[in-house]
Amino acid sequence: MDVNGKNILVTGSTKGIGLAIAKKLDSMGGHIILNGRNEPQNKIFSEFEKPVIFLKFDVDNFDECQLQLGKFLNEKNIDILVNNAGIVSDKLFSSMTRSDFIQVVDTNLHSMFNVTQLIYKNMIMKKQGGSILNMASVVAKMGHVGQTNYATSKAGVIGFTKTLSLEAARYNIRVNAIAPGMIHSDMTDKLSERNKQKIINDIPLKRFGRTSDVADAAALLITNSYITGQTLVIDGGMSV
Repeated sequence: MDVNGKNILVTGSTKGIGLAIAKKLDSMGGHIILNGRNEPQNKIFSEFEKPVIFLKFDVDNFDECQLQLGKFLNEKNIDILVNNAGIVSDKLFSSMTRSDFIQVVDTNLHSMFNVTQLIYKNMIMKKQGGSILNMASVVAKMGHVGQTNYATSKAGVIGFTKTLSLEAARYNIRVNAIAPGMIHSDMTDKLSERNKQKIINDIPLKRFGRTSDVADAAALLITNSYITGQTLVIDGGMSV
């Protein structure tokens, strides 16, 4: 799929990986629709080559998603969807509250239904195909101490991706996922140098990934017309 001239919604796209993906697709000619719970700083809009739209809604709020996306789809189509929004709330399982578990699963997994179904139906109706990209995580494949809630939600994303890809193929809609490993972010910047080095020692490429590494992979999965139902791991070999 050529992204040039296509309307592209990237959820959770005011910073980090989501912003990097949005900027990459903007540079390829896409019309970007940013999303977040809060209005982004004005300087973010200046980082794009073309004007962008911002849709303010909380991905884990079903009614909010229906209202805001419904309004948009009444006027325009969304050709490409990147489900990127997500949170972490790490605790050992013995200390994890029900709220800790539910909040992460709601934001990372239930939001997939909230955001995707309306757009998916619109893609079917317009009969022009489409591409859906979901953000999973390498921990869904290998687990990680303190992330029972997060790993569960991201494993669900992979199952969602595989199953929807089977249903969507008849409409020429492709569904894929990316499973990032340790990527430079606000979260990794807070780690102590000792912890960073401990993690790097377990990564064959001996470094954290860049958000641009994930954005490049996103562009590949979105544009390649013969890839669907796949989860591409971007982790420097850590899961090997």
